[in-house]
Amino acid sequence: MFSSRAARPANAPRWPLRIALALVVALVVGVLIAAAMVRSQTLGPLRLAAPPTPAARSADCARLLAALPENLGGGDTGALERRALVPPVPGGAVPAGAAGWGEPPVVLRCGLDRPIELTATSRLLEVSGVQFLEIASPGTSTWVAVDRPVYVAVALTPTSGSGPLQQIATVIADTLPRRDVDVSH
Repeated sequence: MFSSRAARPANAPRWPLRIALALVVALVVGVLIAAAMVRSQTLGPLRLAAPPTPAARSADCARLLAALPENLGGGDTGALERRALVPPVPGGAVPAGAAGWGEPPVVLRCGLDRPIELTATSRLLEVSGVQFLEIASPGTSTWVAVDRPVYVAVALTPTSGSGPLQQIATVIADTLPRRDVDVSH
């Protein structure tokens, strides 16, 4: 009869098998250690473009930025740490009215122009007492608070989940007074 396993000579050394097993274990341990180190690394500054934000230097935006948390819940990515911002170009200015957390970043912009997508028939979503208009784009979902004295946009990636929007909405509700949504345009 034939066996599906090859016969091993009785005096064959086992050390090659042990070395191979030790190498596999060392590789797995190395990958786990590297992954832990990458997750615990502090993120560098975030470079943001400077779109038009006419009210970014308003007292409302200053009050909101001062009240924002240092960390946000980040869905699949875990806690998101607030990142320092740097100018979009060397020698330029840091964008006013902006904040960012984590990687890929959750980005907040305060003081934007009224979104052209906001109409009398726009579907709004209330989150923590704040009315938001969603403006979708590839890879990002931007939510604009439309019932406050300044327009505030929060850009999220699919991996961030809804936690950051909920946390930021709570801060907006606690910091900025509610007003009627302007759909007159």
